[in-house]
Amino acid sequence: MSALRRFAVASLGLATIASLAPAVAVSAPPPEPQSAAFTNLQQASKALQGMTLEDKIGQMFVLFAYGPDASKPDARNTTLYGVATPAEVIAKYKPGGWIYFSARGNVENPTQLATYSNQLQQAALKTGLRVPLTIATDQEQGVVVRIGPPATQFGGNMAHGASRDLKDARTAAGITGRELKAMGIRQDYAPVADVNVNALNPVIGVRSFSSDPTLVSDMTAAQVKGYQNDAGIMATAKHFPGHGDTRDDSHTSLPTINHTLEEWNTIDAPPFKAAIKAGIDSIMTAHIVVPSLDPSGDPATLSKPILTGVLRDQLGFKGLVITDALEMAAVRSKYGDAEVAVRAIEAGADQLLLPPAPDVQFKAVVDAVKSGRISERQVNESVLRVLLMKLKNGAMFHPYVDPAKIATTVGTPASLATAQKIVDKSVTVVKNDTNTLPLANTPRKVLVTGWGVTTTQALANSLATRGATTTVAQTGAQPTDAAITDAVTKAQANDVTVVLTQKAWDTRVVDPNAKQQKLVKDLLATGKTVIVVAVRDPYDIAYFTAAPTYVATYGFAAVSMESLAKVLYGEVSPAGKLPVDIPVAGQPATPLYKFGHGLTW
Repeated sequence: MSALRRFAVASLGLATIASLAPAVAVSAPPPEPQSAAFTNLQQASKALQGMTLEDKIGQMFVLFAYGPDASKPDARNTTLYGVATPAEVIAKYKPGGWIYFSARGNVENPTQLATYSNQLQQAALKTGLRVPLTIATDQEQGVVVRIGPPATQFGGNMAHGASRDLKDARTAAGITGRELKAMGIRQDYAPVADVNVNALNPVIGVRSFSSDPTLVSDMTAAQVKGYQNDAGIMATAKHFPGHGDTRDDSHTSLPTINHTLEEWNTIDAPPFKAAIKAGIDSIMTAHIVVPSLDPSGDPATLSKPILTGVLRDQLGFKGLVITDALEMAAVRSKYGDAEVAVRAIEAGADQLLLPPAPDVQFKAVVDAVKSGRISERQVNESVLRVLLMKLKNGAMFHPYVDPAKIATTVGTPASLATAQKIVDKSVTVVKNDTNTLPLANTPRKVLVTGWGVTTTQALANSLATRGATTTVAQTGAQPTDAAITDAVTKAQANDVTVVLTQKAWDTRVVDPNAKQQKLVKDLLATGKTVIVVAVRDPYDIAYFTAAPTYVATYGFAAVSMESLAKVLYGEVSPAGKLPVDIPVAGQPATPLYKFGHGLTW
């Protein structure tokens, strides 16, 4: 039986791919009939056969460019790529993927993004290769979003973990995915499948659903189905083999996860297994060292024992493997950029995300194939996966979107109302020792202080609609002594103070001098009514246990502040339960509040 015939009769989650190279197994779209999957294989194989080696390598790169318009020059692009416009970047490299960042000037509004996506696709189709891009972004929701309002905002992963509602998690992914698709974005680098078992984890935290592997697994699978089955875009589970137990941030240093093999199988592996079972299209690697899986000291992104031996061979993943950003310090700490690119592909990566030295790294991969260090068979296998995903997510034959449809798809009243109901279920009241909550529905003066310019104002706005006379005194993540004194003075002149903390536990990076902790303690010392709210990690309370009233929202977007206001005023009963243990400060093995704790009325 031919390889193509074997593909046509294969079960729907697996496909045996025949190409110029020997066969390799990759994912086929579960919703499609076998004949459609067979057609995808034919189309992908045909496209591959027309490619030069350089064309193939281009499909293995995921790039970005500065600016909001494909034809607009930007000197930063010239510095990075040697050409000035995004369209010229595409013409030069013919990349397989593209990523949007708000911080790099890509995002103005959803309509602009839809137009920009069309411009980029037009540039890709003008090349001799004529293969559209898969455009992606990191719209995790919660604390990591690239596209803010008017796009629908949700509370994020740990907020879902607090509500325990799998249906809501899937609904949120479906809404997010449909909105991204309307903007021309066919891949979301979500959900985060890491199990956050370390309260001092500086990079994951509330990006994780929970510290419980079963809850993370169930939530991950639900969101995979929301993105892929409901919205029709690619989901990407990250960060394999699991970034949930580290005190180091892989953006700035190389973390080591010292889990035993048994611990890895029990804690870190289950969510990725659940994602694979749910049909996940793509998995992103982590720049972390896991000695129990590979004692070499190489980060997982560069580890063949991990990416090929564990992810492919043991877990049976047949989809697309993409690296985390290669511009991050962790993956660049041991080898030069050229070697990093080659080793990532040798390890089993199909696509290289955000190479920091694109000319050097592109040439290094081409040279590695020409020298025989990387086989062209492996390149063909990777590019076939890339092409099959473009066919599955619709980019291959329908690369363009209609910007005029943004208004009826993105941030609709129905989606916003659904998001609010979902987030309402997540707010967790951890302490209410003096029965301060719920607040009586009477006029009062309320000071909103602490972290977040837009967050403090959003909460003040929500409280004002409930009859409060509000004052805002935003102090930032590292309050000055003057700002603390000002907040204390204002607190004494108000009936109630709500103080918002953001990673107040992180005295290494976020708040080295523990000024947020001092702010809370000084406010409590006034003797006035003080409500402490952690708007990111729920762990902050360990550092000011004297606070009699403590609430966790897990997110700081306006939607979360509206839910907080509802709980404060008793419009909804708090339903969130801690999805993690909160340990005693300095005693990580001793819980202060246990998983599942949460007060209601």
